[in-house]
Amino acid sequence: MADAKSRNIGAIILLGPPGAGKGTQAKRIGERYGVPQISTGDLLREHVKNETGLGLMAKGIMARGELVPDDLLYDMVAQRLRQPDCEHGFVLDGFPRTAAQAGWLDAFLENEFFDKIGRWLPIVIEIDVDYNQLLRRLTGRRTCPTCGRIYNFYLHPPLVDNVCDLDGSKLFIRTDDREEVIRERLKAYETQTRPVAEYYASKGRLVSVDGNQPVDEVSRTVFESVEAHAAPVSGS
Repeated sequence: MADAKSRNIGAIILLGPPGAGKGTQAKRIGERYGVPQISTGDLLREHVKNETGLGLMAKGIMARGELVPDDLLYDMVAQRLRQPDCEHGFVLDGFPRTAAQAGWLDAFLENEFFDKIGRWLPIVIEIDVDYNQLLRRLTGRRTCPTCGRIYNFYLHPPLVDNVCDLDGSKLFIRTDDREEVIRERLKAYETQTRPVAEYYASKGRLVSVDGNQPVDEVSRTVFESVEAHAAPVSGS
């Protein structure tokens, strides 16, 4: 682990549909290599909460029911990536979502990071999961309204059907976990993200990982991909 944290892993982007396990793998990458997991959603909320200049502009735009424009998002991402904890690498969560954003990120990293470390064009890991498996993972979810614990009807069921093991509360299905909603989310992901995957595939930087495997096996494959892309810390 100490050796893992002495590596320059560069920029890591995880792609995958809802239910693919991106959040779990992003967290494991961050813990193994000692790098931050950067969510554009979190960045946006932080700027709005702190009423920064960018946050106030974004708040006004969102109040009008409009999407935050790319230029504003780019400024937030650029500010975050310039912070010291990104020096040896980072995991991007929720960015880039379009081919245009991917092109901006490549240009930013080339301009700001190549002179320092090199090999900073991102590696992109796409976690592929069978469609029916995704439906089982997502539609099978049940949540405890009291403690928040999440079960899965197919994979990790409670001891008593539809009852929380910890406090006996009746489990419920979140609106986002209903099958008709999930099918729309998966369709939207495929439409929006496929051009991003194709952009990185055309650059030879897309790595596909079988997400149908057990979580630890997925992590092992992800770590192998990350380390093939990584370089030793300067001077080591």
